[in-house]
Amino acid sequence: MAPRPRVLIIAEAANPEWVSVPLVGWSMATAIARQCNAHIVTQIRNRDAFLRAGMVEGEDFTAIDSEAFARPLWAIGEKLRMGQGKGWTTLQLINALSYPYFERLVWKAFGVAIRAGDYDIVHRVTPLSPTIASPIAAKCARAGVPFVLGPLNGGVPWPKGFDAERRREREWLSYLRSAYKALPGRKSTLRHASAILAGSRHTASEISAKFQDKCIYLPENGIDPFRFKGRADPPKKGPLQACFLGRMVPYKGPDMLLEAAAPLLQSGDLEIEMIGDGPMLEGLKHTYSQGVNWRGWMAHEDVQSVLKTCHVLSFPSIREFGGGVVLEAMALGVPPLIVDYAGPGELVEDAWGMKVPIGTRADIIHSFHEKLTQLSTDRTLLHQMSDAAAQRIDTHFTWNRKADQILEVYKWVQSGGKVPRFF
Repeated sequence: MAPRPRVLIIAEAANPEWVSVPLVGWSMATAIARQCNAHIVTQIRNRDAFLRAGMVEGEDFTAIDSEAFARPLWAIGEKLRMGQGKGWTTLQLINALSYPYFERLVWKAFGVAIRAGDYDIVHRVTPLSPTIASPIAAKCARAGVPFVLGPLNGGVPWPKGFDAERRREREWLSYLRSAYKALPGRKSTLRHASAILAGSRHTASEISAKFQDKCIYLPENGIDPFRFKGRADPPKKGPLQACFLGRMVPYKGPDMLLEAAAPLLQSGDLEIEMIGDGPMLEGLKHTYSQGVNWRGWMAHEDVQSVLKTCHVLSFPSIREFGGGVVLEAMALGVPPLIVDYAGPGELVEDAWGMKVPIGTRADIIHSFHEKLTQLSTDRTLLHQMSDAAAQRIDTHFTWNRKADQILEVYKWVQSGGKVPRFF
């Protein structure tokens, strides 16, 4: 039996009590750690959550304090974003400026051990952004220790016809999105990485051709079967039960969904659970009431209790990098209805979900109306997709399965052979 690899996992954003990237970072890092002799390095802001989760400081993890540099830059980023969770590309630019200092401190703490051969692999799990360089990559290469980068995800262009939504999200820097390729350290990071994990096919396509032989498609999101357990049990009779889950912001498309659904809501053939809050919430609540159950914000662990009562996840977002909500619905046997663009479009196939083509706002509304009408009159297909969706998660997207896939990557960078492909 081969010895367990010794892995230093860099996960600057990793927190079991948060959602989005920090939860991905935590889930992936700890899943890998269960199968390796691993030590996790994270930011000091995550320390207390690690301790509450039963991790032992100094043994299981190390918390690096880069706040003296990161906090002022973060404050500047929040002012430039003008609050409300907007201006994501602006925040990524700020992170690209502040993150190298974090890795400088990581190297100060672990550089001697890495050079001494105490670790077989160094793996940067987060940040996920492909815009953020990793100075440690070159240092690991000089030390003869393989450096694994990713999964990386992001940089998905705004689809044509949604400039108004882009402006409302204050995504002005996205007009210059390709400029990130010229950021200091990016080429060096890609050149010195032993493996580059791409969380989306789009991100993979933006990596230079000369690095494609070490680029591996591996979506970053996964499912904890202990958190998402059981199967959906929607009513067999009565209206079709749909669910929207996400922030009430333009690019998520809650307004498009409700406009598409309006005739069915009025006829009583459809009911929708709307989960999430945001700046569009009050206006939409005022416009749509019949057949709509406005849940507002819900704790992540409580969402599944609502999802399980639904036949379909109706999610017309036009710019998702990962699409974790799609996987969460599939894990419960709830087939997703999504727009075929970026992350969700890569995760969904006809056997376990439904996709409509990306197009204009009017195109998406029309297509969603057609699909919802079809499902409201004939639910036979839903039962088949439900089983296939749950099976897809079991075979490819649990965190344990994700760790298995990453261990295959570790074996490859250590021993060579055929590049592992999982999808």
